[in-house]
Amino acid sequence: MSSTRSRDADPWNQDTKQKFEGKDRSEFLDPCQEAATRSIRCLNRNGGDRTLCSDYFQAYRDCKKAWIEKRRLDKKNSPGLFS
Repeated sequence: MSSTRSRDADPWNQDTKQKFEGKDRSEFLDPCQEAATRSIRCLNRNGGDRTLCSDYFQAYRDCKKAWIEKRRLDKKNSPGLFS
């Protein structure tokens, strides 16, 4: 369980960055997919009761927020096309 938490804690690591930058434009890549899958499983397990799955939803939101923030910082710190 700790290995999945560590992946969720850092969704935008070097591995996911390489996968994201190397994919086709039409290809979808979400490093937080594991957290999303767990939240959907929770909903299925609990008959759609969202209140029982709030921890899973929060873990997904936290993962997405960290991923987007790291991507934003990477873009800001990388040399641009006109640099």
